[in-house]
Amino acid sequence: MDISIIALRLIITFVLSFVFGIERQRSHKPIGFGAFIFVSVGSCGLAIIATNLYVENPLPLLGAIVTGIGFLGAGALIKMNDKTIGFTTAASIWLFAIFGIGIGVGQYSMAVGIYILTWIVILFDTLFEKRGIGFYQKRLVVITNRIIEVQEIKNQLLFIYIKRYNVINLDVDKKNNNISVTFLIEGTAENIHKIPQILYGNSWFDSCKID
Repeated sequence: MDISIIALRLIITFVLSFVFGIERQRSHKPIGFGAFIFVSVGSCGLAIIATNLYVENPLPLLGAIVTGIGFLGAGALIKMNDKTIGFTTAASIWLFAIFGIGIGVGQYSMAVGIYILTWIVILFDTLFEKRGIGFYQKRLVVITNRIIEVQEIKNQLLFIYIKRYNVINLDVDKKNNNISVTFLIEGTAENIHKIPQILYGNSWFDSCKID
């Protein structure tokens, strides 16, 4: 295969996965910027190798790529109480491996079609979130003005019907007499938007951030 064709396929894969990776990073998803690029470009590179070295039957190597990426996607799944979330991210990383393979074997139309459909799904998911349709995963950072039990914050989340949450980080600052707790929460957009107002009414509340 001509070196210019190889370079073109790798560049197309890199640029398109770069754009998508930035969106996932900004949305604070479990799999972010770098992973989408590495998976896509790596899959593209292996697809090029497979079609050059195993001209008669490249399918075993191509199939192994898709299977292997499935294990990476499983790392995006997060267990929260009685529910597992992160399936959209896990599925998208698997889909981007197929996208990279498609570019690598020269199936540009199919690969670009997958890319466009993926963006359509993400855009609709964002639209649903803004309209308060469905459940969404957010990161909540709460900072207090004194040291309190984390359970007090959890009780406030339960009051707003945020029933699924995990503490992913806890910082205790004895010098400034406060704590900073980072939660991974899931709930409706309406209930998530109520969090600052509810927390504001507590004497221990200093500030919070939702992203």
